[in-house]
Amino acid sequence: MIIVTTDKIDGKDIKESLGIVKGEIVQSKNFGRDFMAGMKTIVGGEIKGYTEMIREARQIATKRMVDEAEKLDADAIVGVRYGSSAVMQGAAEIIVYGTAVKLK
Repeated sequence: MIIVTTDKIDGKDIKESLGIVKGEIVQSKNFGRDFMAGMKTIVGGEIKGYTEMIREARQIATKRMVDEAEKLDADAIVGVRYGSSAVMQGAAEIIVYGTAVKLK
């Protein structure tokens, strides 16, 4: 599956737009990560446990989007965008969306 943030794919022609596909996940922090994050805020720096949590959530959301596109028999997803938000204390939502297309 070709996944791009642009509306076109270099060297490829889009034959048909199949519609919007998306993937989403709401991921919560575990107590260990939360405790270590609290400690890290005292001294500053990257909170690696949260970085890894967001990375994993992004991968899951992307796979869900690709799964939707595959059900439509898409060759690619164009115009891909990611978004995130805090849905409650200790939990974040990651969403990814784009347009599934058939290529010539």
